[in-house]
Amino acid sequence: MTMALEIFRALADATRLRILALLRRMELSVGELAQVLGQSQPRVSRHVKILCDAGLAERRKEGSWVFVALGAPDVVEPVAAALDVWAKAEPDHWAVADAARLAAVRADRAASAAAWFEGHADEWDAIRSLHVADSEVEAAMALVLGDAPVGTLIDIGTGTGRMLELFGGRATVALGIDRSSEMLRLARAKLHDMTHAELRQADLYALPMADAAADVAILHHVLHFAQQPGAAVSEAARVLAPGGRLLIADFASHDREELRVRDAHTRLGFADEQMAAWFEAAGLQTARVETLEGGELTVKLWLGRQIGASLREVKAA
Repeated sequence: MTMALEIFRALADATRLRILALLRRMELSVGELAQVLGQSQPRVSRHVKILCDAGLAERRKEGSWVFVALGAPDVVEPVAAALDVWAKAEPDHWAVADAARLAAVRADRAASAAAWFEGHADEWDAIRSLHVADSEVEAAMALVLGDAPVGTLIDIGTGTGRMLELFGGRATVALGIDRSSEMLRLARAKLHDMTHAELRQADLYALPMADAAADVAILHHVLHFAQQPGAAVSEAARVLAPGGRLLIADFASHDREELRVRDAHTRLGFADEQMAAWFEAAGLQTARVETLEGGELTVKLWLGRQIGASLREVKAA
């Protein structure tokens, strides 16, 4: 009864109903909510706090920004279903105006992303020129994962969200994490239509996911930046359910020492033996290794599988 009272009190305000409707479309910063609603940030923050206290929303701090997302599905979904039914009887006159202003926010995100990439294009191109084309790496990753449903996906070090863009459509739940708030803003600009995808600022050594909660984890050109690659592999393995898969795409061992200074690479690639040892220590079986040559740097794909049968396999048996 207490939860129901808190929920209905939180919804007893037109602005909070508008905020909830906007969050059902996409995760937004407090500043973006203020822009859409035409209200001050302090006022919007107060409304957001009430929604969060009722479990209808949650806040996450990323650098100097605070992002707001929907709360737990078991709290939000019954409320959303009721609101949808009531909206058929009495259409919301704010919905059209809010949708138009939300489109402007999306356009601002896309413009910021384009400007950032334009300013950093030389850095990306310098690395890409050293190895096989990204399209070939992505095609190989798709082959390694196969056609089976992805289930719950976590992309560790998601960057601009390319792996979520590539494989998120096959997932029931898709989570991208990154330490960089700037990268996460770029990813949001790219993934605003992927409603089942969530982006969080977090560390690859402390993933915001419970044990055995994911079916597939991806580390795409992330591990060579890690100070403790073995610990990163172990943490990825922790969140994998029995039968879950970890797909790592990274460089084979190389001697391009200038990448340490120019591009902040901590490790100069990895040997198959080292990766196999990390997999074993994390309780993973090495399921597949692929080599992609075609440049000064060789790209490798390592697929590890959590020991045990997945729930789908158990049911099939």
